[in-house]
Amino acid sequence: MENSSAIQMLSALAQGTRLDVFRLLVKHEPEGLPAGEIALRLGTPHNTLSTHLAVLTRAGLIGAERQSRSIIYRAEIEAIGRLAGFLIEECCGGRPEACAPLAAEPACSPQKGAIHD
Repeated sequence: MENSSAIQMLSALAQGTRLDVFRLLVKHEPEGLPAGEIALRLGTPHNTLSTHLAVLTRAGLIGAERQSRSIIYRAEIEAIGRLAGFLIEECCGGRPEACAPLAAEPACSPQKGAIHD
């Protein structure tokens, strides 16, 4: 991954609503959610949400698929995995054993402050 891609992803997530959207979509993998449902769950106006969805899509963090009359948005889990790998690829100065606690953290454990619907 190039620095510019990582910066674009991190920038997209460095805004409260976009972070909430991404986390909500991760929670609803692999089904995804239509834009209207995302707006309803987060209490975000549709036009504002549209802008946030566009930023996340350009950053490669979410994807969209038309299903009938709806557009279903899904988190790009592989993209966030690549970003995480990029951020820790040279972790601990080549001493992987020092990074074991980071690697052992359960990815799907309940988190404090998690989005509930």
